[in-house]
Order: sequence, then C-alpha cells, then structure tokens
Amino acid sequence: MSYAIKDIASIIHAVNTVHSTTEIAYLLLDSRKIVFPQRSLFFAISGARRDGHSFIKEVYDRGVRNFVVQKDFPLIDLPDAVFIKVTDVLKALQILASQHRAAFSIPVIGITGSNGKTIVKEWLYQLMQADLPIVRSPRSFNSQIGVPLSVWQLNPTHQLAIFEAGISEPGEMDALAAIIQPTIGVFTNLGDAHNEGFTDLRQKAVEKAKLFQHAEVLVFCKDNFQDVFFPDTLDAAFFPATISFFSWSRNQPATLKILSEIVQEKQTIISATYQSATNQIILPFTDKASIDNAITCWCVLLQMQYAPAKIAERILQLERVDMRMQLKKAINNCYVLNDSYSNDLSSLETAIDYLLQQAGKQQAVLILSDLMQSGMEEAALYQLIANMLKQRGIERFIGIGRAITQQQQQFQQLGGTVTFYPDTESFLQQVSTHEFKDAYILLKGARVFAFERISHWLEQKVHQTVLEINLTAMVHNLKEYQKQLKPQTRVMAMVKAFSYGSGSAEVARILQFHKVDYLAVAYADEGIELRKAGISLPIMVMSPDVASFDALVNYDLEPEIYSFPIYQAFHAYLLQQAIQTFPVHIKFNTGMNRLGFEIEDADPLARQLLANQTMAVKTVFSHLVSSENAAHDRFSEKQVQSFESASNTLESILQYPILKHLANSAAIFRSPEYQFDMVRLGIGLYGVSMTDSKELLLETVSVLKTTIAQIRKVPAGESVGYGRAGVVAQDSLIATVRIGYADGYDRRLGNGKGYMWVRGKKAAVVGQVCMDMTMIDITGIENVREGDEVEVFGKHVTVQALAAIANTIPYEIMTGVSERVKRVYLEE
Repeated sequence: MSYAIKDIASIIHAVNTVHSTTEIAYLLLDSRKIVFPQRSLFFAISGARRDGHSFIKEVYDRGVRNFVVQKDFPLIDLPDAVFIKVTDVLKALQILASQHRAAFSIPVIGITGSNGKTIVKEWLYQLMQADLPIVRSPRSFNSQIGVPLSVWQLNPTHQLAIFEAGISEPGEMDALAAIIQPTIGVFTNLGDAHNEGFTDLRQKAVEKAKLFQHAEVLVFCKDNFQDVFFPDTLDAAFFPATISFFSWSRNQPATLKILSEIVQEKQTIISATYQSATNQIILPFTDKASIDNAITCWCVLLQMQYAPAKIAERILQLERVDMRMQLKKAINNCYVLNDSYSNDLSSLETAIDYLLQQAGKQQAVLILSDLMQSGMEEAALYQLIANMLKQRGIERFIGIGRAITQQQQQFQQLGGTVTFYPDTESFLQQVSTHEFKDAYILLKGARVFAFERISHWLEQKVHQTVLEINLTAMVHNLKEYQKQLKPQTRVMAMVKAFSYGSGSAEVARILQFHKVDYLAVAYADEGIELRKAGISLPIMVMSPDVASFDALVNYDLEPEIYSFPIYQAFHAYLLQQAIQTFPVHIKFNTGMNRLGFEIEDADPLARQLLANQTMAVKTVFSHLVSSENAAHDRFSEKQVQSFESASNTLESILQYPILKHLANSAAIFRSPEYQFDMVRLGIGLYGVSMTDSKELLLETVSVLKTTIAQIRKVPAGESVGYGRAGVVAQDSLIATVRIGYADGYDRRLGNGKGYMWVRGKKAAVVGQVCMDMTMIDITGIENVREGDEVEVFGKHVTVQALAAIANTIPYEIMTGVSERVKRVYLEE
C-alpha cells in the first residue's frame, strides 16, 4: 500500500502545508537501508546518542526526497526536497502506523511479556503459515520504533497479523497498543527484565496489560500472574466487559489444565484437559522455557478453533529459534561466548547453561559486570547470582564493576578462583592472557562496561612483522581514479579479502569518510566485521551462502544473487523471517564463466522477483574478463552487449531503476565508455595498476616490513637453511629476518629469486623460505645491525616485481599476507 505525501502530512498533523502527491510506500529511519529512494519517507528521529536530522543530506544524496522533521529544524537548501514538519517525529511515525493499522479488519495477535515474545511469535507463525498469509514483526521489532515499522508491513493480502510489544517503563504501552490494536492478546510471563522502570511487579503487569484493553480474548498462564495481577478472577474492571480469557495452568483450574509433562530423550509429552476432554502434544524440546512457550501457542491455536489433532501434528514439527549468543575461537585454545543481547537474570541463567553445554569437560569461566536493571537490592541480587553459579559449578568467576565488587563476599562460597575489578580498564591492566587456557569464557556485560574490549583482547594477535598501510596514499589513488569518472558515476570500493590484505575496518572507515558509495566484500563474515567497526555504507556480499543468511539480515548486508538455487534459498529464508524487498545485487555471466545467471535467465528471473517481492534489486552487474588487455577489447565489447541486454530486460519487467556496474580498476581508465552508473574500484585503490599508463599516478599504499633477528658470518662453501639449498660461493654475511611462508612470504621467492631492501640496497634471499624465518645475503651492505628494519615489499620492492618473480599476480602477493601480521595505519 502507498499514501500520497500530502495525505501523510495531514495524518501526522504537520504544522506546514504540503502539496506533493508523491506516493510513499516505504518508511525509512536508517540511511543504510535505502532501497526505493523515490518512494521512501525518511523520519529524522532523534535519540540520546544520535540526531536523525544530521543524516538528511546523506539520505538526500542517495535519492530520498521526502522527510519528516522536527518543527524547529532549520530547512537546508536541497532542491526538490519535501519537508513535513511536526512537533514530535517519533510520535508522527506512530500515528501514521496506527492509522495504517485501522484500515484492516483482520485478526491481529498482540504479544507482550518479560520473556518469550519472539519465540511465541515465531512459533505461531510456524504453526499457522500453511493456512493463511501472515504478516509478523521482523526479528525482535517490539520497541517504540520497531512496532510501527512492523505494522507498516500490513497489506490487503494478509489474513492474520502477529506483532510483539516490549516496554521498559510506565506509559510506553499506550502508543504501542494504539498501533497494534490486537484482537487476540497473548501475555507470555512476568520476569525481572527492566524491573528498574517499575515500582513493583503489579505495576509492571498492569502497564504491559494495557496492550489488551480492547482485545476480544486474552491468552495467559494463570501461574505466572496470580500474586501480582490476576487473583482467582482477573481484574475485570481493567478489561472491557466483552473480553474473554483463555488461561492455562499446572496447578489451578484453567481453560487448559496441564495434567502431566513427561520428558523422554529429546521430547516432552504433555497431557491436558480442554473442554472436558484430554488432549496430548509431543514437543521436540525439554527445557522449561520452550515448554511454557509451546503451551501458550497451543492455547492460541485452540482458541482459533484448530483441531487438536492438527495442533499436535504441527507442534511436533516446531523448530528452535536461534539464540543470539556468538561463540568465537580465542587465544590459548579458548573460546569466547559474547552475549551482549541482554543484561538481566533470566538471560544470565540461559547464557550460563549454554556456556556449560558448550564447555563440556573444559573449564567454564564467567566474566560478569554489574547488573544494571534488576530492580533488586544489591545484596539480594548478587546473593542470588552467587547461588546460581554455585549450583551450576562455575569454576572461575570474574566480577567487574563497583556494585559487584562491593558484594564480593557473596561469592566466596563458590570455591573456585574468584576475582573482582572496579572497571574494565583495571581488569585489562592487571590480568594476563596467559591466565586463560583451554577454557570456555562467557562475557556477560552491560554496554557501559564495553566488554568488546575484553573480547578483542582475548582474540588479539601479536607479531613483530608489520604491514604499514598509508591511508593518505589510498585517498590519493581514489581521487586519481575519480578524475576518470563522469560526475554522476558512483564508486563501489572492493574491500574483500581483508581489503586485499590491508585490513578491512580501517580501510573502510577512510573510504566512508571520503564518500564512496558502496563497499564490496567476499563473505558475510567480512561484512560483519565492518558493521561492528561502525561502517554504515551499503555493503555487497559477493559470495553468500545459506549459512550466512541470518548474518546478512542482522547486519544489513546485501547479497549478490547469482543463480536460481541461491535465489530460491534466500527467498525461502526471507519468507520465513517476514521480510519484504530486501536489497540484493544480480550478477550475470557474460564470459567469465565463474558465477552469474545466464543472459537468457533475465526474463524468468525478473518475473520471479516481481511476483515474490521478497527482494528488491539494487544493482545488476557482470565481470569483465580481460579489461586490462587491448588484445581482448573485442571480447569486452561482446560482454558489454550481453550485459546491456540482460540488465535492460530486468529493468523493463521490474519497472524501477536499477544501478548498473561493469567496469573494474583497469576498465575505469582504459574504457570510460563502460562506466554505466557505477564502477568497482579494486586493486588500483591499493596502488597497483594493471595497465602501463603513465597518466595514472598511483602511490604505494602497503609496505610490508620486518626486522633482522640475527646476523652471522657464513664461510664460502657452506649452506644456509633446509635441504642445503643455499650454498654461498664466498664468505658471506647472512641475516635471518622475522618473516616466512606462514606470514605470506611466498616460498617461490627463495634460493636467490626474491630480494628485500636493507639500508638502501637489495639483499637476495638465500636458501629456502622457512615457515617463520627467511635468510637474506647482506654482504657488502654497510652498517647493518640486528634489529634493523627490512622492507619486504613496498616502494623499493614493488608488489608487481615480486609477483613477476613468483610467476603469479599482485593480488596473490597482497592477499597472501597472513592476518597474524600486525597492521599499522599511517595518515599524513
């Protein structure tokens, strides 16, 4: 559905007059998520850390022309931009979503509670998706911003909606209730998350229950609320007289009364009475949280008149919703489990259980910060945590923070190694990585404690050999290529393969600062690292696979779609996640014969994209086979013709503009007529030209350096290194330097073929290249000492020269530099 911009202005009570009739279909809050700029409306929402108004120029430059801003926002001169001025931008977003929801009369399930909202939502979707079109909250979109964006997805094809709502203080649910307007309410439970925002559990329950004030039915577990909200009969005065209640309980009369729960291997058999009959389900889980959530779903389906037999059949097929914790390899054969999703008692208990499950017989270590939002007295809180750790047998505990340190006496009962530090900085200064070995380490810290520093420290690599990257030189090279471009041509910078060995995050930051339009990586992991480093540019992932789909969505990464199997797999995933128009990039094979749809696939592909609407095509591209070689220019012309044919077909069927890109670094200079809408700048950015042009004045970006470990005199006739491959013809001075093939120094450079630069002169490699060391002949070079710096490649020993010696290409030399080699970044 879409709304004219002037109608939106009226709905959200704009303080200025808007005449534009542009149709808006997409609401935008994040500059990284622009898919259809012409039909998007940007809400400049301001928070505690970021002001949405500061992104308006960036969003405008990416094609968006319609903005909702605060009424006191000083309008900036942006031709043809439409500004809707309101008193409160967030409130305007919520009002618009509420009006949109009111246009539909379908059943809407609204879910709230302290825990289990997302699980229940996803399981209800799994249980009913075969029967009718369902729209639901993507991921955990349950906040003041997430809920309106979820509800905006509603369109006339949907027959059921499932939305979740979460609050952390009184007054927040009023807005969410007005937006969701549920006909069926689900109250999962009450827990201690966000207790600090409420005076007691009853107030918390009352505030959450505001979601259901106009619902027709409420599904809940009596056992969770009997002491705080619902006595023998619910607080009838709080709800409309027309509401009905569908309850379940283990120990008191209820609509669904649980009779027994029997755990057998990996299943739980649950029996219950409903309408005087005994019903049974088999759940493919055994933990209490999953059992409670499944029973709640059981109740919803019974209330919606599903046959008991069909419910039992489908519940048996339920699939677990992925946890949000990440396990990573760390130093000294350790693993780090970094759980930054939440910081409350319930999630701590879950994380510890997962830690112990993963650790097996290895040591389990918990590093815990102050719990910031428990709502409990500190003494009682940390006594409870200490009991939890003792019951689970945590062998080593580290507490970080003022409050937990003051309560350290509570943890003396643990019996293992227990230490405390007032803050993260003190911990990092006083503890050595050698203290962690063969262990599984859980980091559970409130955000203000910046536990990502501990995670990075545990993964840190130390090595004397360094790769210097001159960011100023890189910017120079970027500008050299930009001189060859038309004003409107965009630039996609290739930062795959660890930015050609140069270090992804640091390179991406400088490129973002200098306004490149896109970044490209090979794998999702590379894109994740960039997002974690604060990179907000659009990122294309060139080699996505099924295992990376979750990461693509979580980190706003845009996949290359190159075949029908990968298209169908991603389409199925997006359907499961209730995601529409996710940005993708379509690749066609025009002669490389590596990845890509065939040219004749353009028509059927476009029709599937149009029919399914799970993806929106941001760009279409192909890969020139030999753009640097004049002998293959005719072949390049044929590639261009094929590419234009396929891209035109795609665009004509989809009926919206798609960016096209074909030219790589060499083609930018040699074939300016192939620029299309965007070019992909790769190895040229790093100072390596694949053409012989004298006009392209590139500067060296990467310099690989090491140091001399030892110098020795070797008499004539003696050998150096393995296999006696290097025999010196005269009395020689041999230096052993700290680099080998494990660092990426190619073994093909051994035995006198390769050389390094020492005190202004070449020093030939002697003997075979070792794993961690290489020997060079410094005979005749004056004043060389142990510890002196050696250039392995850079300004004096070029990457191109080494590639020629090793009979390879510069790409292999650059990307071959091991990640154990420390990167040092220079800016002049």
